[in-house]
Amino acid sequence: MTLSPAPSRDAACPGQSAWTVQGLFTVAFLGIAAGLQMADVGLQAISLSAIQKSFGVGDAALGALQGLAGILIASALAIPLARFADRYSRKRVLLCLIAVSSALMGLSAIAHTFPLFFIGRSAAGVTEFAMVPLVYSMIPDLAPERHRVASNLGFAALMAAGASGGFYFSDVILSTADALFAWEAEPWRKAFLLLGMAGLPLLLLGALTADPVRHLGADDRAAHGSLPAFLRLRWRAVGLFVGTAGCLITAVQALNQLIALSLERRFDAAPGDIGHAMGLIILLTSVGCLPVAGLLDRALARRIGQAARPLVMGLSVVIAIPVLLLLTAMRTLDQAFIAVGLFLFMTCTANALVPTMLQDLAPASLRARCFALWSFVVSLFGAAGPLLAGTLSDGMFDKHLLNAVAAVAVPALTVSAVCALRSVLRTIKERRLAAESPA
Repeated sequence: MTLSPAPSRDAACPGQSAWTVQGLFTVAFLGIAAGLQMADVGLQAISLSAIQKSFGVGDAALGALQGLAGILIASALAIPLARFADRYSRKRVLLCLIAVSSALMGLSAIAHTFPLFFIGRSAAGVTEFAMVPLVYSMIPDLAPERHRVASNLGFAALMAAGASGGFYFSDVILSTADALFAWEAEPWRKAFLLLGMAGLPLLLLGALTADPVRHLGADDRAAHGSLPAFLRLRWRAVGLFVGTAGCLITAVQALNQLIALSLERRFDAAPGDIGHAMGLIILLTSVGCLPVAGLLDRALARRIGQAARPLVMGLSVVIAIPVLLLLTAMRTLDQAFIAVGLFLFMTCTANALVPTMLQDLAPASLRARCFALWSFVVSLFGAAGPLLAGTLSDGMFDKHLLNAVAAVAVPALTVSAVCALRSVLRTIKERRLAAESPA
């Protein structure tokens, strides 16, 4: 691998030809920052019983917390912030997002009513809606084209490690925060405050990162910097993409956000034991699927080009459906963990190539806005998963959360697989027509 001097201004070229030292550091920093910010997701999932006890709310409220709380404030901020980032310094926007999300994480710890806590968690959702799309808009301008898929997967691995750590180290975080802060409060509140404080060293490291130039191409001139024009031009491809990824995330979020509470009730297990197991499962499945997805993409792309990515998604989703049905029939906690691991491995494999697919679709001048819009739309699907599962648990399944999760996830996975298949056929057709047309 060769290193070249970092570019100093915007350029109309395909992208980086070689890594820079600062570019490598920046991609690593982006993954670590996003991973640390995602750690609160696992911590919140493990703390649901304590949160429910503190505020005295039902399963439907918890489902809304796990699903809707990430989209309310973020839906108002993500696309305007992404538009700003598409025009000005992405590094400065990124550092501001880290500071704001860390502060909101700490503020949500001191909320004394569930509505205030819900609003605090909603505001903290700006991390997912604005920071992650911003990161995926930067990676193509930091990484050489031949390393773009690997860079996307590496960033996803670091982010997954952070989310896994929130599960696995939840008891350590809770006990450490309880011992560190002397004020009288539930341990989960102190843990959120501790995670919020972790954003301070990130800001110092962030000053050393690169602010990459935007490498513009022909798609940027065709779109004229207009998101509506791009959507009108590629609405069919975008619609299939959203259908595939959106329905998939509905199923995944229904399980991810409620699995700890589901297993705790089903098997009368301790939250700490579930946290340790889920932390390992999330880490192994989220990271372990990445080389598998990368190898499948490389092998299939030689024959069918970009159609390989939706094909990998569709096949993975099809395999995940019977695994989820088996989960509801498991009789022991260990068997349930195996089924959860298989399900997450297949759905993580399906999700691994989603950022690369959107980068293929989006022009560089619109990339941050496209990712912000994608995050918002897909997160609407994701919010439906735990919200519907929690509502069905209260109204139809007599608190049997696993059955409610399956009732939501199986139909969503089926729709996702159908959209993926249609996307494969469409991409192959476009590739054939392009090959037949004159240069």
